[in-house]
Amino acid sequence: MNNSNELPEERKEGFFRNTSKSLKAFAIGFLTILLLIPMWMIEDIIRERQVTQREATEEVSQKWSTSQTLTGPYLSIPATIQDENAKNILTNIILLPDELTADGQLITETRRRGIYEINVYQSEITLSGYFSVNELKKLGIEESNFHFDQATLCLGITDLRGISEQISIKWGEDTYYFESGIGSKGFNETGVSTLLDATPVKEKNIPYELKIKLKGSQSLSFIPVGKTTKVNLRANWHTPSFGGNYLPEKHTVSDTGFTAQWQVLHLNRSYPQAFMNQVFYDKINESLFGVNLKVPVEEYQQSMRTAKYAILIIALTFIVIFFVEIRDKKPFHAFQYLLVGLALCLFYTLLLSISEHINFGIAYLIAALLTISLISLYINGIMKEKRPALFIGGLLVLLYTYIYILIQLETLALLAGSLGLFVILALVMYLSKKINWFSE
Repeated sequence: MNNSNELPEERKEGFFRNTSKSLKAFAIGFLTILLLIPMWMIEDIIRERQVTQREATEEVSQKWSTSQTLTGPYLSIPATIQDENAKNILTNIILLPDELTADGQLITETRRRGIYEINVYQSEITLSGYFSVNELKKLGIEESNFHFDQATLCLGITDLRGISEQISIKWGEDTYYFESGIGSKGFNETGVSTLLDATPVKEKNIPYELKIKLKGSQSLSFIPVGKTTKVNLRANWHTPSFGGNYLPEKHTVSDTGFTAQWQVLHLNRSYPQAFMNQVFYDKINESLFGVNLKVPVEEYQQSMRTAKYAILIIALTFIVIFFVEIRDKKPFHAFQYLLVGLALCLFYTLLLSISEHINFGIAYLIAALLTISLISLYINGIMKEKRPALFIGGLLVLLYTYIYILIQLETLALLAGSLGLFVILALVMYLSKKINWFSE
């Protein structure tokens, strides 16, 4: 009488023959997970290089001049008002211009800090327009309570080290010269100002015009303080990035540079033309717009995106080698799997280091060719046949091409990635059917 707990002899043999393949499959899976450790280290290196690049940019910017934002000009007019206790107090009323037109020319150049490039610029900007007293009437303050003869004209500038020469303003028929600092009379932390007699503004619109030569780095922005703000910029920079709250109405970009025109109305903002409440200060400073002139540094972002797919390439390469090993009965040791995995990891350090010196696409091609050649020659030497080596080399060519296309996509990246993974999984499932897992 047979013991019901014992398996038939054929099933026992089939089970034990299957165990060796299963154990190897588990070992390969463990190696794949183990190789995530060096990949995490490589991702840390990429992040470290990004930080180093930012520090180099900040160092050069601090020595030259940082990103610049121009605010104004605008008037700060003392006025006598009554507080809640009916006591007379002196406060500053901010009057923004009815019209502000900025016309600027930027001359850019690239500075180097080690292997990193940082873009700086010199600019010549003309600010013109006019002031009107009409907006002050909306505050409900008697005209006699304003001290127009003690007004201060303010111009906000982010980094005063960027000023290249004395700044003067033509105010009506008069000319005034600016002094450093704004203090409590304006809403900018840094800038220049000048005392002037704004009394004529009670009778008529007062035109103004000032020219400023300003150095900066990475970006130039404007605050739309005019009831109508128009900005026209030209530069010899062919990769501008327009940012802030408003995009240009018109712009052209060519190999020799760009031109851009903005127009912002007071209806597009959330603050009035005349006020005394500090609640508007933050809203004003947040309403900037302009152009970013940073040197495109995409190799770190692209290297990081490429590294995210490392597990896919390692796992698929191991699976294909495993299938080839079973089909052709060519033994491949676990240590040899590990060496192939390390070679695949080395691709990302090659890509990172080469892309810091040349175009990312060319760096990707060089790193991929070196890695594919190394692995193909190694497999050819182990299995003593060209066919498996060519097959695995071809697989890696397809995988690296697919990953490169994927990281270039933006809006379609998720869709392309999902469809690609689906096709790859379907192919692996199909190939796995052709393997007799219960044979020796």
